[in-house]
Amino acid sequence: MSKEGFRSGFVAIVGRTNVGKSTLMNHLVGMKLAITSNKPQTTRRRMQAVFTNEDAQIIFLDTPGIHLPKTKLSEYMDNVAYKSVDDVDVIVFVVEPEPYIGKGEQKMIERIKESKRPVVLAVNKCDTVDEERIKKAEDTYRKVLDIEDAIALSALKGEGIDDLLSSLIRLLPEGCMLYDEDTVTDVTERDISAEIVREKVLRNLKDEVPHGVAVNIVSFKEREDGLIDIEADIVCDKDSHKGIIIGKGGAMLKRIGTDSRRDIEELLDAHVNLRLFVKVRPGWRQNPMMLKEFGFSDKT
Repeated sequence: MSKEGFRSGFVAIVGRTNVGKSTLMNHLVGMKLAITSNKPQTTRRRMQAVFTNEDAQIIFLDTPGIHLPKTKLSEYMDNVAYKSVDDVDVIVFVVEPEPYIGKGEQKMIERIKESKRPVVLAVNKCDTVDEERIKKAEDTYRKVLDIEDAIALSALKGEGIDDLLSSLIRLLPEGCMLYDEDTVTDVTERDISAEIVREKVLRNLKDEVPHGVAVNIVSFKEREDGLIDIEADIVCDKDSHKGIIIGKGGAMLKRIGTDSRRDIEELLDAHVNLRLFVKVRPGWRQNPMMLKEFGFSDKT
């Protein structure tokens, strides 16, 4: 039972691609749930992560970055980001410390205004600029958007996280816990494992390959001795990409597998036997049936 004055609710983390939303969410809940990389469009699905303390419970929604969609997949990602603002109590709008507003941000601003939800501006990467630059960025957004609070932070270093949490708790309505206090996410270990493999593809491969890659967990089984067998397909668009993913003598695929297994074992707290295969599915990002097969649906 929640104590008197306890607050709870949903918070969407929105912003353009590669602005640090997933890194921020991982710090907010105190563990790595969402994958990160220096490439845009890393996050493809909406993920819920739960923060709970003695005063509040916040369910964070990490959303795909806003961008100009070019495929059915990117259209799906944009729709997820825009729909998310209607389903929450508060919006965290993550921006970089720049004194101007880009096209992607402007697009999101219009959607936020339509939602009429309270907004906290999170000026990320504050460790890279001086206070004057941060203040100019805040002033720029206050001129075009009704902002409840502005927080300067560094998602990478974890700075400003407590200030952001305090601001959000203040804005949430009073209410009971929506999840058990031990709940951290609504995403299964199987799905997080798939995302970990995709993260390692993103981090190890050239820019033109990762956008055409999906990861599908074919098998996820635990043996009696506790060892977990995982078989996963790395799905790509082109035969030429398959060769790059495998690498000379299988070296790249081995590196992806080694990096993935290490993080999956930390996630599951168990030894893992990970087998990766590379499959070519031309045009999968434009094929609604394939997108559904790989978990991209309106309910995701």
